[in-house]
Amino acid sequence: MNYIKLLNAAFEKFYFDDRLNPTHISLYMALFQEWNSNRFLREFYVNRRDLMRASKIGSKSTYHRCIRDLDGWNYLTYCPSNNPYKGSKIKMASLGISRERVSGHYDPELEQLAEHYHPIREPIEGQQHLKNEQVLHS
Repeated sequence: MNYIKLLNAAFEKFYFDDRLNPTHISLYMALFQEWNSNRFLREFYVNRRDLMRASKIGSKSTYHRCIRDLDGWNYLTYCPSNNPYKGSKIKMASLGISRERVSGHYDPELEQLAEHYHPIREPIEGQQHLKNEQVLHS
């Protein structure tokens, strides 16, 4: 997954969601960082104390309220754990980012890449291949 696209999608959703307060956003960003540290796995486990420290939340009740709100508002799926050694399971929502490109959708970035693509077996104009596979530029 693309870190920047996911982050931009999250900020765009924050902008239009009037239910959020700074504590929700701070907690989401701490969770996002954990998700990134876990290489954007579909689900991962978190420690409440670590998240509270990272998001600067001082109250357990505020933490629980905010994480339940984020779960209820489909920013993530929260599966609480009573096991302090395991932590709670989190599944982050992709917030509008699709894993697959839409067929027929114009993408200027892909077009730029395609302009520079040359198949290995097809000679490039202005190059001559010698017997030992070296390329001579004209």
